[in-house]
Amino acid sequence: MIEQNLLLVLTVLPFAGALLAVSLGTHARNAEAWLAAIVMAAGLVITLSLYPLIQDGGALRSQIQWVPSIGLNLLFRLDGFSWMFLLLVFGIGLMVVIYARFYLSPKDPSARFFGSLLAFTGAMAGVLLSGNVIMLVVFWELTSITSFLLISYWHHLQGARDGARMSLIVTGLGGLCLLAAMLIIGHVVGSYDIDRILAAGGVIKDHGLYPVILALFLLGTFTKSAQFPFHFWLPNAMNAPTPVSSYLHSATMVKAGVYLMVRFAPSIGGTDLWFYAVGGVGMVTMAFGAFVALFRHDLKGLLAYSTISHLGLITALAGFGTPAAIVAAIFHIANHAIFKASLFMAAGIVDHEAGTRDMRRLSGLRRLMPVTFVLTALAAAAMAGVPLLSGFISKEMFLAETIEPYNGSQFAALLPWVATIGSLFSAAYALRLILSVFFGPDATSLPKTPHEPPRLMRLPVEILVLLAVAVGCFPYQTIAPILKVAVLSVLGDATPHYSLSLWHGFNTPLMMSAIALIGGTLLYLTFRRQIEEGPDGPPLIHPLRGQRVFDRLLLILSWRVPRRLLSTFASDRLQSQLVIIILVAFLVAAWSVWGVPRPVPDILGGVGFDLPFAMLWIVGATCAVAAAWQAKYHRFAALVLLGGAGLCTVMTFALLSAPDLAVTQLLVEIVTTVLLLLLGLRWLPKRREPIKGDGALRSHLRRTRDLVIAVACGGGVAIVALWVMLSPPVDTIGDWFLQNAYSEGGGTNVVNVILVDFRAFDTFGEITVLAIVGLTVFSLLRRFRPAPEAAGRPDEQIGADPKMLDQFLYVPAIVMQWMFAPTIALSAYLFFRGHDLPGGGFAAGVTLAVGFLMQYIAANVRWIESRLTVLPIRWIGWGLLIAAATGMGAWLFGYPFLTAHSQYLDIPIIGRVPAASALFFDLGVFLLVVGATVLMLIAIAHQSLRSARARELDEARAKEEDEEVA
Repeated sequence: MIEQNLLLVLTVLPFAGALLAVSLGTHARNAEAWLAAIVMAAGLVITLSLYPLIQDGGALRSQIQWVPSIGLNLLFRLDGFSWMFLLLVFGIGLMVVIYARFYLSPKDPSARFFGSLLAFTGAMAGVLLSGNVIMLVVFWELTSITSFLLISYWHHLQGARDGARMSLIVTGLGGLCLLAAMLIIGHVVGSYDIDRILAAGGVIKDHGLYPVILALFLLGTFTKSAQFPFHFWLPNAMNAPTPVSSYLHSATMVKAGVYLMVRFAPSIGGTDLWFYAVGGVGMVTMAFGAFVALFRHDLKGLLAYSTISHLGLITALAGFGTPAAIVAAIFHIANHAIFKASLFMAAGIVDHEAGTRDMRRLSGLRRLMPVTFVLTALAAAAMAGVPLLSGFISKEMFLAETIEPYNGSQFAALLPWVATIGSLFSAAYALRLILSVFFGPDATSLPKTPHEPPRLMRLPVEILVLLAVAVGCFPYQTIAPILKVAVLSVLGDATPHYSLSLWHGFNTPLMMSAIALIGGTLLYLTFRRQIEEGPDGPPLIHPLRGQRVFDRLLLILSWRVPRRLLSTFASDRLQSQLVIIILVAFLVAAWSVWGVPRPVPDILGGVGFDLPFAMLWIVGATCAVAAAWQAKYHRFAALVLLGGAGLCTVMTFALLSAPDLAVTQLLVEIVTTVLLLLLGLRWLPKRREPIKGDGALRSHLRRTRDLVIAVACGGGVAIVALWVMLSPPVDTIGDWFLQNAYSEGGGTNVVNVILVDFRAFDTFGEITVLAIVGLTVFSLLRRFRPAPEAAGRPDEQIGADPKMLDQFLYVPAIVMQWMFAPTIALSAYLFFRGHDLPGGGFAAGVTLAVGFLMQYIAANVRWIESRLTVLPIRWIGWGLLIAAATGMGAWLFGYPFLTAHSQYLDIPIIGRVPAASALFFDLGVFLLVVGATVLMLIAIAHQSLRSARARELDEARAKEEDEEVA
């Protein structure tokens, strides 16, 4: 049980660290770095401690029930492959944290950096530990969001903002494709459990939707791992701080795509479609990335395209799909993480100490930075696949896989040629990196005088390079146990015999490596001058940049096409938009009942006539029609009539034995009426004169059309309602609620038990939406400025005696202030009785909000806020926290999220009272409703305050001018 809980800890720990990090001081670099390092080290230690449980190829699983009725559970899963990835995530993450402490300037906001970095680590850990594909996609998209925050860290730079936006759009859209693929896979397999999906490979590949699944799956993984033609976002992300680039390119963001391809290769791979699509794209990306990298002058740009190339290599191995190819892919994932993290850190050191990354300006640094030179040279050699370094063995395995015959196609015959050419360019750009930066004459006119970095800043590079050398020289003593558990978890019984020996004799892969290394060296030395003096990119095609194509497409799809469609099919007038929406809904409804023998029910068959009820509805309908009639020129009358229609609805609920609905409707009517009085009648533009053209024939025809549409739609809704009410009664879910509300939920108020127990998950989502709406309305109203004719004093106040204004509505104001305490008592009464009698958290919250509303009406804003501090945003936050904590509290007792417990308690003096855990959830609803309602009220009330301040300034200015004239 402890081991299963550790999986949850591995996921939650980085997010908890992120929350703590952002709460520390903005420039508390040491505290932030220590916190991040402790979190990374703890994650690494926990991961290592779990090795004995997965060393035999098994998987460790832990499940937390969330909404089991719909199969939505939090399932965590750890096997050898994800364990190896976690080692990279937390191990390299620890190195990045140490490096970042010395890389970032004291002026940089360290809280935001380390908070975003830890949140990104948590998202990546979630991807690796997810045992449910839907949960995996959620964390997958979370990596896109958190990487956006990291890439845009220096948001004052235009390039950082553009690169972050591009990465979010490309990987986010790919994530949506992946979500669609996983939903279809879950439908085909009948489960979203990863283990069941991996075991159902035959079912997936034999299904008719397999091509669709594969296309969507690959769109998600290709965009994440920057495969051609989606590679362009990765070089543009180089405007991020170097620690971010090092982390994203080595162990996390871009590796998520290849992780998923290798993970699912045994289940959805192994077909010709998979071989050609994945293998083909991988080989093209490998060769293209290596070719472009050779011509990039920016040090990080070269490394970015080298990452694209190596990701293409891993993708190609996953596409080949043989057991030996999967072994090589897993091995190269680990090797690439080690040498690429060290190379990016070395590039950051050069940039940090020399002040530039332009290789045309850098030269001769080996004399000024000898230790950095040795580290960079070893890491670059490992990247090129030089013997006795980590990259050599895995690249030899890759070359050996390219010469396999496979299906004997022309494509298979081209694989060794493309692999050799790509490896040749890899050797060339690795050599260029070393010679351009560290050899040659001493550089002049650099922004800074180069020197070795602080010892601890260089320490992570030294550790990673030492690992690269150790793996290259002693693979069996270093990487072999890790590689074994990772391969076993992916391939299982299909695991082949593989060798990590440094020498396999003179064979074809060795000859291909030799050709690549020698050819790459000759290529660079021959064309060195042309490369250094040429443009920043390959010859001929360097003007064609992926960023330009992306920006062009984004402009067309997000601006030009929508504007053209809007001008063709839409209108900027709200009335026209509503007409279109209502007409479409009416036509769809009419089409659905077309051909029904008797669409109009017999309203007289077996139904008695209730005169009082009919009169009530006649009054309500009259109020509604009259409100619509008066809305244009007589808004106050329309508002009063609208309230009358609402009161008729309240009485209807009461007559039909729905007291809970009646209470809620009455309270909502009060709140909305007051808000409309404050906003609609005070701040909307005034209408004293007839609208121009209102009496024209065209206006009459338009109103006649609207009347016909309104009557038709209203009549249709009435027919549907009558049909439902007059249909023979059948068993519904409502019957189940009536029978089980007390026994299952511990309450006799069925409506409230449904809201806080049976459908509490829905209620939780609804209050979350209410919180968002409240904050949105508040933000909009803060920027709202009324029309000029509505911004001044009301006509009734102009020229009036100030003393008379102070005493205006004096008696009602006193009464409303006296009513505040009874309103609070009524709110508490409705809250505590809600589980058994009409009431509940929502009704109580609206009641308390009405109390606050009355106070703002009774006195001016300054007087109220000097005596009453509400802080509604905190109410909203505490409401959400309490509701969520109540749901998660069920986990402590082994029950699903939001499972409620109820019983009766004997309290002295009071007696036997109901006690349900749902009461705490209802408390969260209560607090949030009060906060959201009062927040909108305050935003409206502050319009009066803002206008009063403007008038006071104008009056003071006018007084000063009069005094100057006098």
